[in-house]
Amino acid sequence: MISVFGSKVGNEEILQVSESINNQWLGMGPKVKKFENIFSKRLHIDNFIMVDSGSNALYMACKLLNLKKGSEIIVPSFTWVACANSVILAGYKPVFCDVDLTSMNITVENIKPHITEKTGAIMVVHYAGLPVDMDSILSLELPVIEDAAHAVDSIYKGKSCGSIGDVGIYSFDAIKNLAVGEGGGLTMKSSELFDRAKTLRYCGIGKSGFDASEKNHKWWEYDIRESFIKMNPSDISAAIGIAQIEKLNELQLTRKSIWDYYHRSFSNIEEIITPLESNPDDKHSYFTYAIRVKNRDELAKYLLDNGVYTTVRYHPLHLNEIYKQTYKILPNCETLNDEALNIPLHPNMSAQDADVVVELISSFLRKNKF
Repeated sequence: MISVFGSKVGNEEILQVSESINNQWLGMGPKVKKFENIFSKRLHIDNFIMVDSGSNALYMACKLLNLKKGSEIIVPSFTWVACANSVILAGYKPVFCDVDLTSMNITVENIKPHITEKTGAIMVVHYAGLPVDMDSILSLELPVIEDAAHAVDSIYKGKSCGSIGDVGIYSFDAIKNLAVGEGGGLTMKSSELFDRAKTLRYCGIGKSGFDASEKNHKWWEYDIRESFIKMNPSDISAAIGIAQIEKLNELQLTRKSIWDYYHRSFSNIEEIITPLESNPDDKHSYFTYAIRVKNRDELAKYLLDNGVYTTVRYHPLHLNEIYKQTYKILPNCETLNDEALNIPLHPNMSAQDADVVVELISSFLRKNKF
């Protein structure tokens, strides 16, 4: 089976993890600090911390904004459930908006109809790694949370995606561009927010007992500053991350070569609408390749029957009863829900795998003209 998502790990990751195990560092330790340093240098960002997941990073980002109780955060409906859940868990209300049909990204035109006196912030998602038009959104003068889960290597006008809004998050889970198994991170403009984030990460405790022992003879006495959950990453995850950063250029070249091959292969097939490339001055991360076809369900089943696993990222959130916004009509999200299909793209694919995907899709469309 050719999988839609995947990662590529090997001896480099094993060596880094073995070093942590040999040194008896399983929890948060020196590898986490090293990962934070080299990730910050790679993306040219300040105030970065690693946490245990991208979903928890979103929750912390919402809490860091300190919005008024009952505030609303505008969220694109075409995104992962953690975006909405983090808003709710932080005590706010997600307000779903539409996305642009071509880029699959949130735009200022999508946002404006949903701004009210209760609007506290905007959450933007760089879908598939394609940078959102951040300048127009920042012009609204509202706090911005950047979800750069797909965009670990994306650049918008010379700045790393995730570092442009007030708070940005990254995901390093098992299928992301930089995969550690489970992990995430946050970056924030404000040094005050950075200090608070480090405190929140460890149950709201100002310093661990080990750190406090340097200055306090009663280091076991907690300095609890806020009530919060534990989000410490492990040195095992960080060790994998260190190896992944060292090979990230190679991993990204593989992703881009498959993306480019799909683009060339599908360019003359009128039944397929291909995803957008980034602007010349920006940089895409090529996390996933989402095509649009009218007979999507039949194509997905045909591919599955022939050994190719695809999916739809994402089922629009406003269509889920739990969020109580099913009354909304967000036409572009609903069109994507009917037509979008994410086909395999990841660094563990071979050129032959990509050939199989292209040939199967082409064959299906030749047999099923509409």
